Amino acid sequence: MEEFTEEQIQARKRAIFDAMGKRGQKQIMKIGYDKWDPIQNPKDPIDIRRDKTKRTTQTLIREFLQQTSHEKNSQGYAQGAFEMCLGIINDDEKVRGMFDFAKWYQELLKIEGHGDIF
Repeated sequence: MEEFTEEQIQARKRAIFDAMGKRGQKQIMKIGYDKWDPIQNPKDPIDIRRDKTKRTTQTLIREFLQQTSHEKNSQGYAQGAFEMCLGIINDDEKVRGMFDFAKWYQELLKIEGHGDIF
């Protein structure tokens, strides 16, 4: 990586600032020209979340939809499954509550002899 002198860095910073529009310059002045770093290092790639099995949400949904009956695979069905998948991987309390309720209700129906939820 190329090393620059402090004078070269300040000259590049001034050139970038001068090339900006008035609105951009105004935003820089709000945070402070001295604090502003126009030559930032690139950010790391987005962290791809995976579940305990090391699968991504896309992988999980694809496997789930392939293994379920095709008559259930409407757009709404797939979207609901995907939202649950995201919620589980992100440890979303709302989804945890929905998931726990569905498991509890399924067991209640089984105990009372009513069969499956749907």
